[in-house]
Amino acid sequence: IEEMVNYFTYNYPEPEGEHPFAIYQELAHCPWNEDNMLLHIGLQGEKIETKNLPASNIVFLIDVSGSMSSQNKLPLLKKAFKLLVQQLREEDRVAIVVYAGSSGLVLPPTTGDQKETILKALEKLQSGGSTAGAAGLKLAYQVASDNFMEEGNNRIIIATDGDFNVGQSSNAEMERLIEKEREKGIFISALGFGMGNYQDDKMEIIADKGNGNYAYIDNILEAKKVLVNEFGGTLYTIAKDVKIQIEFNPAIVESYRLIGYENRLLNNEDFENDKKDAGELGAGHTVTALYEIKLANSGSLKKNNLKYQTSNLNNLAKEGDEVSTVKFRYKKPDGHLSILIEEVIPYSEKSIFEMSDNFRFSSAVAEFGMLLRNSEHKGSASYQSAINLAQGAKGRDSEGYRSEFIQLIKLSEHL
Repeated sequence: IEEMVNYFTYNYPEPEGEHPFAIYQELAHCPWNEDNMLLHIGLQGEKIETKNLPASNIVFLIDVSGSMSSQNKLPLLKKAFKLLVQQLREEDRVAIVVYAGSSGLVLPPTTGDQKETILKALEKLQSGGSTAGAAGLKLAYQVASDNFMEEGNNRIIIATDGDFNVGQSSNAEMERLIEKEREKGIFISALGFGMGNYQDDKMEIIADKGNGNYAYIDNILEAKKVLVNEFGGTLYTIAKDVKIQIEFNPAIVESYRLIGYENRLLNNEDFENDKKDAGELGAGHTVTALYEIKLANSGSLKKNNLKYQTSNLNNLAKEGDEVSTVKFRYKKPDGHLSILIEEVIPYSEKSIFEMSDNFRFSSAVAEFGMLLRNSEHKGSASYQSAINLAQGAKGRDSEGYRSEFIQLIKLSEHL
């Protein structure tokens, strides 16, 4: 569900001051359970004009195995990468490594103003053979390392249907390689193509361990979204190991749940452990999280029946109006020590319909996601409720993604 919520762009305030992102929060009654509250937290990464981005050392790592032959794989991949090539500047360098039965360098590092040379190399690519993903990955890292830019953005972009079926294919071996190179300052992003044998888990592991991001591309409009509209965020990390920890006030909150993010949860002790890897934030990107909160009514809190300890609330909890304190940690892209930010969220009794388009639209996406998963927490959620929320919060929708989402809900309702 968190991937669906974060697919969309939200109109959060721009960061001001020393930190590379702004923090945004709202609290209102939960649309699918009126007795509960819904907390919306958003991070807005600093937007950087393409001309002001650091120079990039990019290695395209392209799967040309036999499984990539269908139209929505290698042919679409070529079209997508052509869009990305058009964004490159003279100071940028790009190389192309391919892998199938064997791997090879089909384009040595070439400056971004040599677009015709790069495009010709892309056009010549043909699919065939089995997949030797590990050999291709090692070669791509070697090329990136040989052309490392000290003050630049060093990144591999792997494009594949995710079918690593020959060679060093275990997730653990792949993770160790990616983590080792990450510490050297070479990040990796993953683009998935095609259906059938697509392995989403490997794409996510590659991006998570490699301080990058990943996206699934199924048509040229989706390619434009990822590689043109979100170019800076796809290629340039402004904050790494971004962690969020929330302490709820037990005088107001009896229980809570984070919607989605099941495979991204950290243990409490990991929050202050700077050696623990976490997510990255790209230039201009947003991150959105929703918490459903059950309020504590007087006398309804369960008594602490523990033998050796008690849980007495302090005066700040009992007398204040704070729902929670949100703590954020992040590192600069080349940093090793995290920076801490804290925000207090006050209690408010607002209807969801009094809230911003950001809040209502993200709520509609979460509601739809719970219906698709038949979640035990869906409460009174319905397709019509999600449609009403989304339609009322569509906003400008200049790219049409929100309108398309509303049509998806309507289609799902009839299936």
